[in-house]
Amino acid sequence: MKIEGLLKPEDIIPALSAHDKEEVLHELAAKAAGRNSGLDGQEVFRILMERERLGSTGIGDGIAIPHGKLKRINGPMMIVGRSPAGIPFNSLDDRPVHIFFLLIAPEEAVGVHLKMLARISRILKDPAVRRGLMEAAGADEIHAVILKQDSRY
Repeated sequence: MKIEGLLKPEDIIPALSAHDKEEVLHELAAKAAGRNSGLDGQEVFRILMERERLGSTGIGDGIAIPHGKLKRINGPMMIVGRSPAGIPFNSLDDRPVHIFFLLIAPEEAVGVHLKMLARISRILKDPAVRRGLMEAAGADEIHAVILKQDSRY
């Protein structure tokens, strides 16, 4: 599964207003609920916080991939957020996070969930892609950077 089928420009928050981990997760969860009327933002937030308690999804290099699984969702969905200032997130490298990829999948879709996490990680491994995401002027440009890199795999 490619990101192209999951992510639209309207799923991207080019400038998060959050200042800490909980605020980021609330903002991303609210955006997910706004994009899918079957989702409850508070339930998404709760799932994300439960996952963070197991260990931070801040993987380093300014990236976090908060994720979780829900019963009442038809297929995987993705929300991307960017924080130009960076947000403390207990990342593996203890540096602030600038780029957030929220992934939510159905509970029974373990394989798809893991494949999408791996795909996101692979795309963001390239420093030029991370730089492109930070330099992009808005949601459309962020979307274009992601899809260009996604098409290489």
